[in-house]
Amino acid sequence: MIAQAGRADYDVVLVGGGIMSATLGALLRRVRPDWSVLVLERLDGLGLESSSAWNNAGTGHAGLCEFNYTPLTGAGSIDVSGAIAVNEQFQLSRQLWARLVEEGTLGDPAGFIRPVPHYAFAHGAAGVEHLRLRHAALRAHPLFEGMELTTDQDVMARWLPLMFAGRPGRGPVAVCRTRGGTDVDYGVLTRRLFAALAGDGADVRTGHEVRSLRRDGRSWRLRVRDLHGARDYLVRAPFVFLGAGGGTLPLLQSAGVPETRGYGGFPISGRFLRSADPGLLARHHAKVYSHAEPGAPSLSVPHLDTRVVDGRAYLMFGPFAAFSPRFLRRGRLSDLPRSVTPRNAGTLLGAARDNRDLLRYLVGQLAQTRGGRLRALRRFVPDARPQDWELVTAGQRVQVVKRVNGRGSIAGFGTEVVTSSHGGLAALLGASPGASASVAIMLDVLERAFPGHLRDWRPVLRDLLPSYSVSLSEEPDLLRELTVRTAGALGLDHG
Repeated sequence: MIAQAGRADYDVVLVGGGIMSATLGALLRRVRPDWSVLVLERLDGLGLESSSAWNNAGTGHAGLCEFNYTPLTGAGSIDVSGAIAVNEQFQLSRQLWARLVEEGTLGDPAGFIRPVPHYAFAHGAAGVEHLRLRHAALRAHPLFEGMELTTDQDVMARWLPLMFAGRPGRGPVAVCRTRGGTDVDYGVLTRRLFAALAGDGADVRTGHEVRSLRRDGRSWRLRVRDLHGARDYLVRAPFVFLGAGGGTLPLLQSAGVPETRGYGGFPISGRFLRSADPGLLARHHAKVYSHAEPGAPSLSVPHLDTRVVDGRAYLMFGPFAAFSPRFLRRGRLSDLPRSVTPRNAGTLLGAARDNRDLLRYLVGQLAQTRGGRLRALRRFVPDARPQDWELVTAGQRVQVVKRVNGRGSIAGFGTEVVTSSHGGLAALLGASPGASASVAIMLDVLERAFPGHLRDWRPVLRDLLPSYSVSLSEEPDLLRELTVRTAGALGLDHG
């Protein structure tokens, strides 16, 4: 039975209660405060899936320490454009969060962001050379000012005592430090953004699941299930954003969006070792990223992180890949099989055939024992004891599978914005570094979904985000000004 739940027509419907919908809502409120906004989240709370603090690494990804953003391109050469791009994106996020803190709408920033130095850790001759090239290419760049590289064991022991104090000498190692890194609780941030949105008049509903999506003239019609009232109702809007994580692909299939008819999804979940031992925490205040092992995908990059969740500090090490057919952590076991259609079956089979290394990696991870995970940890923490660490499951990610050059392919491990040629529909697929780049990604959504409005919106966006449509790499004075301002507002004065 289809029932009516309050008003049925909105200007904007945001599907999914994560950081992306929250960010898009915040931007839309600035450029069109007169538009009515409805948020629909399937779970009984906001920011509980990929935005939850336990379902992501919590890194303010700015390319400061991640090897996968600086791949080697040949003997003695390296491509750092990825690190520069993600840093520029994170600067936009900092600017939005800082402005909202200054205006008093996000509360105390210490509840969602804290200064934590970022380190790149290399081991083995090839790894050390990669780090040396990375440091040489980035150290003079304005966005990476203050990078410090060392191969001195005593220096490393001062910087990272848990990892290097008393470490046995087993081959070459090197560390690169950037003091200006951050740890972010995207769950808290998401909930505060939605609270501000609701305070401005948006209708935010939890426990409401979108069951189908259809074009209806110039609008989109959504059939929504009130999970508590066990009834369906209809909502219409000329613009719909699908930011439902792993739930986005099924909705795109339901909508019959031509651009995604052949798309498939490949779910990957992750696990981490976690510790709250005070002695370990006292010896490690850092996010330390290393390089993937030979043959392993970029998503396997190991890292040892300081995390602060709900005001309590932890250490997390991982990731260790796992598999579940669910498209969301709290999804259904039938998600993957139900997503296979005649249109995408060939694409999925082709991707499986051409990504055998990834499949072998996943099989190896699934077969990994506690002892194997402890050995991986001991590359970072040589004296790690099993009783100090527990295994926890992190979030569920769905990688985009589509045709690339006529072949089925897992299209990278980043994020992808999809807009419908019918108009009025935008969706986000993919994973890392999504949360850190949420503002840049949602600006992309605005530009692609509302091209006719941009001329009027640009002055408002530039006032809100001073580096919007500007390359900070080419504006060092503006970069310095914004770094000081956002650091002060967000409590990130690193000293």
